[in-house]
Amino acid sequence: MRALLVVNPKATATSARERDVLIRALGSDLKVDLAETTHRGHAIELGAQAVEEALDLVVVLGGDGTINEVVNGLLGSGDWRGPSDETPALAVVPGGSTNVFSRALGIARDPVEATSELLEALRTDRSRRIGLGRVNHRWFTFTAGVGLDADAVRRVEKARAKGKRSTPSRYTRCAVRAYFASEKQHPPLTLHLPGEEPITGIYLGITSNTSPWTYFRSQPIVLTPHASFDAGLDLVVRDRNGLLGTLWAAGGMLTSHGLRGRHSRAFHDLAEFRLTADTPMHLQVDGDYLGLCESAHLQAVPDAIRVIA
Repeated sequence: MRALLVVNPKATATSARERDVLIRALGSDLKVDLAETTHRGHAIELGAQAVEEALDLVVVLGGDGTINEVVNGLLGSGDWRGPSDETPALAVVPGGSTNVFSRALGIARDPVEATSELLEALRTDRSRRIGLGRVNHRWFTFTAGVGLDADAVRRVEKARAKGKRSTPSRYTRCAVRAYFASEKQHPPLTLHLPGEEPITGIYLGITSNTSPWTYFRSQPIVLTPHASFDAGLDLVVRDRNGLLGTLWAAGGMLTSHGLRGRHSRAFHDLAEFRLTADTPMHLQVDGDYLGLCESAHLQAVPDAIRVIA
């Protein structure tokens, strides 16, 4: 079996020791090539290269952002290529700060233990196909968001560019700052569901492909409790932006109930929908900021990729 190991050397929890342990361990069962990412978008190029070379497996040692890029390389981030039986399988060894995707797959948080689990899965031929999401021309594994959520991600990335670490506390502070700037920077959105009248006056739209949506340290943050890799997309929107109501609604995310309140609406198992705005809105996928857009077309793609887990 021919495999490519993609390593993000700048990932929060990735070390040279963990990389070397993983290479030696995988080398006992696979023919492995190593590639370290050097710039944003590099992992997309490496995923596409794995497809061109007809490799059997791509293993990612990194965080959710690196995984997202590899997936977009494997499935095509621009023109539609999509799922295929010829697409290399995906395996993950967590190396980021939050590791939402790997935790959703039930992978151990410790990289050495996760490597042991991966080798056992390969030896027993254990894998599964999971559904993914697609927004405009970008694939996502567990979430996509527009408005407040995406602006918070943008602010975290600006802090990281200045050498600051991405932590749950930093995301919380950035979300608070984004909230108080929301009247200027988050235009009301419109939700378009197939066959239904548009829903206007929305300030926040977050899509989930699994649950929990993310973690605050070890605390699961539940947005939509029924989201699953085996179903369509789940969506939560809010049509009111008041401070007390927003805080109360967000409190439900610390329980198993998800975002709550009469100004919050949740939709389960959607095949597709659109969010639009009269002026550009912020967009993020899997915790990576993508920039501004005036329309976000989201689709659920079942059985999109095979994962070894």
